Amino acid sequence: MLEKLYKRREFIGNSLQIMAGVALLSPTLSIAKKLDIRDLSFYHTHTGKELDVTYKIAGRYDPIALKKVNHHLRDFRTHETHPIAPHLLDILYKIKKQAGGGTYEVISGYRSPKTNSMLRGRSTGVAKRSLHMKGMAIDVRLSGLRTKDLRDIARSLKGGGVGYYPKSDFVHLDTGRVRIW
Repeated sequence: MLEKLYKRREFIGNSLQIMAGVALLSPTLSIAKKLDIRDLSFYHTHTGKELDVTYKIAGRYDPIALKKVNHHLRDFRTHETHPIAPHLLDILYKIKKQAGGGTYEVISGYRSPKTNSMLRGRSTGVAKRSLHMKGMAIDVRLSGLRTKDLRDIARSLKGGGVGYYPKSDFVHLDTGRVRIW
């Protein structure tokens, strides 16, 4: 527990030093913009839990924040957690920024192999080697944005796979090769 506290303090201390240096070098620019402070808001539709997290400052991922994301996006059926790819969070951040903000409504984050197998038995739309099982995919909506607009923004980024499910009202995003469906 103390180790986590010290790591968090070290991260915050280093971040504050960077912010102070940036403020001295360029006081006319927004510190948040200059430091590239990245934050996300999530609402998990199956658990009802919310998470607001700053996961990256000045190009450095906050390990404590990433653990919170991993827990929030865990397999809600089995309660198993898995590391979520930081690049996936960066894709979500870029979409949110282009959309002007919003909270991600999470349908599915990480899926254990057991859950993925069960879902495959119920639907033809679940991949056998789903990137959800590697923490590299998420199914979401973004509050205040139509899912077709979310799809269009995601496609324009060319950051990975983008699947559009209008009947179920969500978009699949992943960090795999660029492809659309």
